[in-house]
Amino acid sequence: MIELAVLDIAGTTVEEHGAVYVALEQAVRAAGGAPDAAAIHAWMGAGKREAITALLTGEPGEFGESGESGNPTPAPETVDGAFADFRKRLHAAYADTPPAPLPGVPEAITALRAAGVKVALTTGFDREVTGALLGAIGWDDGFLDAVVCIDDVRAGRPAPYMIFRAMEETGVHDVGRVLVAGDTVRDLRAGTNAGAAIVAGVLTGGQDAAALGAVRHTHLLPGVAAIPALLGLGRR
Repeated sequence: MIELAVLDIAGTTVEEHGAVYVALEQAVRAAGGAPDAAAIHAWMGAGKREAITALLTGEPGEFGESGESGNPTPAPETVDGAFADFRKRLHAAYADTPPAPLPGVPEAITALRAAGVKVALTTGFDREVTGALLGAIGWDDGFLDAVVCIDDVRAGRPAPYMIFRAMEETGVHDVGRVLVAGDTVRDLRAGTNAGAAIVAGVLTGGQDAAALGAVRHTHLLPGVAAIPALLGLGRR
């Protein structure tokens, strides 16, 4: 019996048209980095400050992809400036092309909560960006049971800490009653590291079935909209 569904935001529950990774690449390049597509891909799902630091350094991501490696660690003020630039670019992108819930996701969240399953969102965005994003789509007023941001924990994915924080905020004690779903390998690794009963990859984001299937998971789904059926909701 699942008591808590922990879902990623961008690419999993919200369509934001890939703006986060465009903004990330542009901010890193403006700060002097030279990430290629593989490097950006490798840091999908990570905390954005961590990703900026790694991309400026050339540090490998999930599968060892990187651009030029061996660069010196960037100064804190360089990272701070790139992160501020990233947020500015992302806000502008969202103003031009507003994010929206992915098809069937609001209905799925409503069905889960109606069945007694709590729903928490986790994200590599900080609280400021997350609040603006959820406010823009009307999910900031009681629609969810918890929202956990990267600045709420000591380390982002693949560490399981955001999942544990979601459990803490919703009063769920047993990871054997937790479902984790996301569109990146980091989401899946975080779910596996947490010991969640269900670790589902969804195919609505930037990584395909081949990438998601290469890491431990229990299910691959077309999207979050399929979760109520996976749990047998509506069959009673």
